[in-house]
Amino acid sequence: MLENERTKRLSTLFDSYTAPIPPVRRDVQIIPVEDPGRELLLFFDSMKYVKPGFALNRSVEPALSLLDGRRSLNEIKPFFGNGTEEKQILEFIQMLDEQLLLESSYFYDETEKVEQQFETLTVREPALAGSSYPETPAELAAFVDNILTDAQSKETPIDDTVTKALYAPHIDLRVGDNEYGQAFSTLKELKPRRIVILATSHYSGYYPKMYNGTPFIGSEKSYKLPGRILHPDREALNLLSENGKASGFTTHDRAHRVEHSIETHLLFASQIWKHNFNIVPILVGSLDELFYKQNGDSGNKLNLFTQQLRELDSDNTFFLISGDLSHVGQKFGDSDPARLMRPDVEAFDLEFINSAVENNSDRMFQHVARKYDPYRICGFPPLYTFLKAFPELKGQRINYQWWDESERESAVSFGSIAYSD
Repeated sequence: MLENERTKRLSTLFDSYTAPIPPVRRDVQIIPVEDPGRELLLFFDSMKYVKPGFALNRSVEPALSLLDGRRSLNEIKPFFGNGTEEKQILEFIQMLDEQLLLESSYFYDETEKVEQQFETLTVREPALAGSSYPETPAELAAFVDNILTDAQSKETPIDDTVTKALYAPHIDLRVGDNEYGQAFSTLKELKPRRIVILATSHYSGYYPKMYNGTPFIGSEKSYKLPGRILHPDREALNLLSENGKASGFTTHDRAHRVEHSIETHLLFASQIWKHNFNIVPILVGSLDELFYKQNGDSGNKLNLFTQQLRELDSDNTFFLISGDLSHVGQKFGDSDPARLMRPDVEAFDLEFINSAVENNSDRMFQHVARKYDPYRICGFPPLYTFLKAFPELKGQRINYQWWDESERESAVSFGSIAYSD
């Protein structure tokens, strides 16, 4: 039975000597690493289709460079030398295909099965447990509690009237631990019964057919964390879904599968608030169309969605907005290293933060749109959405930080803002 299944799988893999070989996936990071006595290539797949830790000997690097989507096996065979048979090359290509490393029909068929299976689940498993944070309940509680208690004094003192919302990062916990601690420690006196999370969607662009014209992506799943399961507020989600087509809202939630922007916030919410509360998890995709036409389809959907979002407000509702600030340097496509860009980027960030603190969404939009979001502020879509819904709230800046990933000539900035009635 197992052999039949194996044969069936192989029959759908790439199998041609003359057709163009599918290219290596461009969204997979290939990272040179050293193992005792070996040089390897580690394949890191942010979509988690490839098994974690999958690696090949670095000697295959020249062969991988030949798989550009244009050349056939017969055309690349001369590069392998006279001692390599065509069958061996095909087996190598099929191994890559079976590991979901090629942009092939097999890859698209198999990953569609993964996505469809996820949509049928009622509980979303944590995506980062065991990698970004501990996977056992006791260790996680100690980990988060240490971040909250060890946070240094806030960059800007704020009063104790944080009653309605918090804009905070979703950057790697090891990078922004102090800023996380400063931000979330302001919420300890609150006891909300409903938490609405508006968070950056990093992956909705991977599903253009599903999310074209649908920037607001909810989920009806319960979110599982080590030691706790947080359940959705179905009444709120049903309200948002009533006019979902017109407002650009959907609960087709495959963009939530590997997303970290909600998960990181729930780690802190779960540690701070031990009482029962429900969640309304919403990812906010790109709003770039607004830069070209504010009163077009995206603008109309945004206006309707923010009206419905406002209907969710109550004395027992708190809003978390998850987003970082600028993403700059060579890792993100800039020609200059981040360290040379820093003065201009920090000035840009400061104007963004000031407009957010003043709750001036028009000023924020004009600032970001002036050069079509030149520094890739990933927190703009969720924060702009929130400010459009609640223009009367007062903001207080908590912190601002710059993470210089010098080895990659890149940087990410991030910060936190508290909002009160």
